[in-house]
Amino acid sequence: MSTQADVKSIDTLAFIKAAISSFAHETGQAIAEVELEGRRAIDYITIDRAGHWKAEVRRSSDMVNQAIKDLEHCRTFKKVGNNQPSCIEEKKQLEKARARLAFSEEKAEAVRRWSPVVQQQFRETCVRLVHFHEVIDVDCPKAMARIERMIKSLDAYREMSSPRPSVNADGSAPATSVARPTDDGVKGVAGSGDGVKGVAGSGDPLTAQTGNISGDRLSADGDSSSSSGTGGL
Repeated sequence: MSTQADVKSIDTLAFIKAAISSFAHETGQAIAEVELEGRRAIDYITIDRAGHWKAEVRRSSDMVNQAIKDLEHCRTFKKVGNNQPSCIEEKKQLEKARARLAFSEEKAEAVRRWSPVVQQQFRETCVRLVHFHEVIDVDCPKAMARIERMIKSLDAYREMSSPRPSVNADGSAPATSVARPTDDGVKGVAGSGDGVKGVAGSGDPLTAQTGNISGDRLSADGDSSSSSGTGGL
C-alpha cells in the first residue's frame, strides 16, 4: 500500500480550513438561537399561558356568578302577579358565561397536562445540543489545527524540493559577466593546440583521408609546375 500523499493544491487545504471555521461559527450561532427560542416557547407555555388561563378561569367564574345573580334578580323583582318573567337576556348571559368558563377550564387543563411533557422534550433536546456543542468546540478546532500542520509541512517540503537561485547578501541576483577574455584566457585557448595535435595524430580515418587528399593535390601541383618549366625550356 502506497504511503505517498497525492496533493494537487495546497490552497484547497486552506479553503477547507476556512470553511470549517465558518461552519463552526455559524452553527454555534444557530444553536444559541435554537436554545433561546426554545426557552422562550417553554416560558410562554408554562408561565404566560398558565397564568393567562388561570386568570380566565377566575374571571369566567365571576361572570357565571354574576349572571346567576342577575337571573335570580329578574325572577324575583320582575314578577307581576302570578306571571313568571321570561328573563331571556339574563339566561343568555348565563349560558355565555358558563361556555366561557368551560373553555377557560379546558385550556387551563391542557396547559397543566402538556407543560411537563414540553419541558421534558426540551431537556432532551438540550442534551443533544450539548453533544453537538462538543463537535463545534472540540472537534472543529482539532481539525483546523491538523490542517494547519499539513499546510506547514507541505510548504516546507515544497521549499526543500524546489531549486533556489543563488543570491547576493542584499537579496539581489548575481550579475553575469560580459567582459572580454584576458590574455591568460587567450593563452589558454592557444595552449590547447596540443589537444588538437593529439586528435590529428590519432588514427582517425577521416583525418587520414584528409591528409591523403591534401598530398595528392600537392603532387598534382608539383607535376604541373614541372611541365610548365619543361615547356618553357
